[in-house]
Amino acid sequence: MSSNATSNDSYNNGDVAWVLASTCLVWLMIPGIAFVYGGMSRRNSTLSSLMVCSLAIPIVSIQWILFGYSITFSNTGGRFIGNLKDALFINDLDETISHQSGQNQYYEKIPKLTHAVFQLMFAAITPSIIFGSVSGRIRTIPALIFLFIWSTLVYDFIAYWCWSDHGWLNEWGVLDFAGGTPVHISSGAAALAYCLVVRRNSGRFHPHDTTKVILGTVFLWFGWFGFNGGSALGANLRATMACIVTNTAASAGGLTWMFIEYFKMPVGERRLSAVGFCSGALAGLVAITPGSGFVTPYAALIFGLLSGAICKLATEQNFYRDENEVFAIHGVGGIIGNILTGVFADQRIAMLNNQMIDGGAIDGNGIQVLKQLVSCAVGFSWSFIVTGIILLIMSKIWDMEINDFNRVDDENHVQSAYNDN
Repeated sequence: MSSNATSNDSYNNGDVAWVLASTCLVWLMIPGIAFVYGGMSRRNSTLSSLMVCSLAIPIVSIQWILFGYSITFSNTGGRFIGNLKDALFINDLDETISHQSGQNQYYEKIPKLTHAVFQLMFAAITPSIIFGSVSGRIRTIPALIFLFIWSTLVYDFIAYWCWSDHGWLNEWGVLDFAGGTPVHISSGAAALAYCLVVRRNSGRFHPHDTTKVILGTVFLWFGWFGFNGGSALGANLRATMACIVTNTAASAGGLTWMFIEYFKMPVGERRLSAVGFCSGALAGLVAITPGSGFVTPYAALIFGLLSGAICKLATEQNFYRDENEVFAIHGVGGIIGNILTGVFADQRIAMLNNQMIDGGAIDGNGIQVLKQLVSCAVGFSWSFIVTGIILLIMSKIWDMEINDFNRVDDENHVQSAYNDN
């Protein structure tokens, strides 16, 4: 502790407890992502998908402690990126922090250490999302090297722009409560770049294990209450509202996608699709993320309906061969959510924990839609371009691609148990 240690009275222990609980919920989302991809992928790449997604936790954890948190949430810095001194190794553990989404600070405060571990989970889950597009394409070790580099050059930069007090998108008034641009648009754009740069896999496949898909979706839906609700940085009414709209959007998205698939089937062959419902629920969860602390429950229904329908349509244009539909769900869903946040952001919701915003188009602030569109364009472009550059450079110095699509787990040397020899 430094000599000017802050008393525990400067923050609320209930707020700290909720943010720590939310941290655990978001951690659970990473194996959730792994199970969804493991079930959606071909059988012979399931173990590889599970392993690569899970290894995002330790790799990003090390990066975040070393310098990731410092350059993303340092106390001082330019409008483009933070510095390597203010929070290197997450120092000044006694300091409190009160900023998050939007240009105005919240009144509630939590210790910097609590904020750091909560935001670590966001940094870890984002590259995990990308790896749905990696299935059957790239060896594990190059994928993990890419993960470390991408987290530094893409995620940390975009998160700084959107969430740091000094980030230029934040200062301009872009609204992103829990990660529409830093998490979903950035990972969706990176997944698209992966599909276009790294050799295409050998075609589209039906999910081989629907049980894994459902289990992973359950983990994700459950964890998303911490993902969005925890972004209120306290146990308050805004966190409650974020949980309500999260559940509403997921429900509407899942039902919309499932019934679109149902009515598109021939009359005699119609059936409800479990995978369709799971995909739609994920689309609804993605879309509501940026607006979860800004919109009302009726707006959340619109988020879910539109994301379920539009993301379903996007999957039908899958010319880039992404068998886990990462771009269609996370990239397209994140863009939908950002735009709708610009329309439906409500001043009353933000004031539930004393954040003052101008609101969206429904509050007479139509310019907010333009700001949200700029955030979409900037986040997508930066992630897509930098991801492509990273992959092109790595492909020149490393044998990255899987040679035999029918032996993905074997080529990645992934084992289910130790061999006797």
